[in-house]
Amino acid sequence: MAGAEDAASIEPSADVDARARLGRGVRVWHLAQIREHAEIGAGTTIGRGAYVGPGVRIGERCKLQNHALVYEPTVLGDGVFVGPAVVFTNDTHPRAVNPDGSLKGADDWTKVGVVVHDGAAIGARSVCVAPIEIGRWSLVAAGAVVTRDVPDYGLVAGVPARRIGWVGPLGVPLEPLGDGRFRCPSSGALFRETEGVLAPE
Repeated sequence: MAGAEDAASIEPSADVDARARLGRGVRVWHLAQIREHAEIGAGTTIGRGAYVGPGVRIGERCKLQNHALVYEPTVLGDGVFVGPAVVFTNDTHPRAVNPDGSLKGADDWTKVGVVVHDGAAIGARSVCVAPIEIGRWSLVAAGAVVTRDVPDYGLVAGVPARRIGWVGPLGVPLEPLGDGRFRCPSSGALFRETEGVLAPE
């Protein structure tokens, strides 16, 4: 990653901390905020009004759409799509104050994060409740509330989210062929499910 901001394209209204590291070809749009020590991989786009918390790590060629909120210590792999207004949480027991009424500070809670693996896509207005992992090439439907891990190629939807099928790298639901085999209707690629785990044949 390059440390200099001139390696990236940053819209003047965006707020990018000087201690953030932006890779080459990163684009940061209007009113986005990138906090200290965040790392953004080459070729990634950060949409209007998006927030990237301190120390968040985002891989290469990702797309964060408008108003996505990526709180620390979230980690996104390469090629991850984050839809508009998606939220990654980081507190399992949120409170503004301690039991004695004092305002909670940095030492009064433990941050937990969401890990999103390469190629996954998180649909608009989804909420991913940490701590969870979202598998490679999986797809979270718009508006879902994800409270448990999503397997590679998993298609999840609902509140709370449940797996309703499988998708391939193209994001298209796979067709069942029987005997645990599936096919992508767009590419023809074949997959096999074994004990709840899907893998290419």
